[in-house]
Amino acid sequence: MSIAGAHIRFTLVKTDGETKARAGLINTEHGQVQTPIFMPVGTQGTVKTLAPYELLNAGVEIILGNTYHLYLRPGDERIARFEGLHGFMNWDRPILTDSGGYQVFSLNALRTIDEHGIIFQSHLDGSRHRFTPKSVIDIQRNLGSDIVMVLDECTPYPCDREYAARSNERTLRWAEESKLYWQKSVSIHNQMQGLFGIIQGSVYEDLRKVSVHSLIDISFSGYAIGGLAVGEPVDERNRITEFCTNILPTEKPRYLMGVGTPTDILESINRGVDMFDCVIPTRNARNGTVYTSEGKLVIKAGRYEDDRDPIDPACACYACQNFSRAYIRHLFNANEILGLRLATLHNVHFYMNLVKEARKRILDGTFLKWSEDLIGRWKE
Repeated sequence: MSIAGAHIRFTLVKTDGETKARAGLINTEHGQVQTPIFMPVGTQGTVKTLAPYELLNAGVEIILGNTYHLYLRPGDERIARFEGLHGFMNWDRPILTDSGGYQVFSLNALRTIDEHGIIFQSHLDGSRHRFTPKSVIDIQRNLGSDIVMVLDECTPYPCDREYAARSNERTLRWAEESKLYWQKSVSIHNQMQGLFGIIQGSVYEDLRKVSVHSLIDISFSGYAIGGLAVGEPVDERNRITEFCTNILPTEKPRYLMGVGTPTDILESINRGVDMFDCVIPTRNARNGTVYTSEGKLVIKAGRYEDDRDPIDPACACYACQNFSRAYIRHLFNANEILGLRLATLHNVHFYMNLVKEARKRILDGTFLKWSEDLIGRWKE
């Protein structure tokens, strides 16, 4: 049976009494996701250096894939022939796919935006392509992701209010077109999928308000806060995040796109965000930066060459239970792939433990003090 317009379900379990932090459940075709949740980035159908079983062992419940990259290589139609991205990469848990709007935004000189969509040149071979609100839904139907994102225009920072207003109007027109097309299209993999709208408006509260209310009127399975983590000061990001969560519906999941550091995540959970993704834990790991209960450290540094301690004595991941800082430093300095893998495994484990502990603290009423203590400890 084809499923048209079916969507995921969100249940709000508890809101913290001292903050806006929330614990919830997202039910998808491929399993339940406990929020708050961090989604490791698997841009091209893989979380770099890790196998799916390692993600599961680290407690990962949902990963992110990217429409732009998967469309270009190996192609969404090819992936569809493998029962979608789940079958192609042998991952049977939920997947969220970004629409590719941010990746196209980052191409800058290689793309042109008009009312119908975005024309861009591939970063791989320079070939020209067009994304439209309808085409990115078709691509994500082929990918079979559990959560699908609409096409949006991500504004740069800084940008003037006039530009942000025009961009926001275009994003809202695309969102409405996406929703109408979504209702007529079907899941080719006979699965339930959810469609999220993306809030834009740069750092202008009046534009963000228009965006939120317009998207609520269109009605989506969840709402993402986009256009942040693009260079704005942290205080501005926190202000806009809180402004949006204050007017978003309580019964739908809230996703802050592209954020961030452990501190960013705790600050945003405090403001009522449920879902996060970012390349920071995996990219930084491959460059030798790891996160610990006492703050981040650069494992390649000379001070660790005789250090017998694990990356984090408080961590139960495979890397920390079996290897010293000195050994992992050696792997990095010898350009051995195992060093990248162990650091990535640790960082993913650390991030998953962070959001799971945050959920536990929300449920037992100790989130505020716990998060403030951690943020204070991590300040550089």
